[in-house]
Amino acid sequence: MKEFDKLLGIAKRKADFDINNTWSNGSETYLAEIKNEVDEVIEELPKSRKCYLEDELGDVLWDYLNILTALEKEIGIDTRAVLERACHKYEERISGIETGEKWTDIKEKQKVALAIEHNSHSSKLFK
Repeated sequence: MKEFDKLLGIAKRKADFDINNTWSNGSETYLAEIKNEVDEVIEELPKSRKCYLEDELGDVLWDYLNILTALEKEIGIDTRAVLERACHKYEERISGIETGEKWTDIKEKQKVALAIEHNSHSSKLFK
């Protein structure tokens, strides 16, 4: 999706700008801000003002992308890996419920797979 990539690029440009700004506290700044933006979405829902709701949802997306960008710099999170992981996770869940699996069973299998992946990566660090 071109718009997503464009917005992500803008967030990365902003992250470069934020490095020299005292108001920014990296991911903590955006984690706090996303809570505020979700509250604004909740406030906007009963007002039935589509353009305002779209604007507030855009703010949530913006802050989420800024969190990803900040965590990429702070601890090496790979934004593309987050997106790929989310696509895989929810494709597996939706495909599962479409074929009659229980949501809780699918989630449990995914938790086990994630624990195995984590343990596999952790054991490689100590070899």
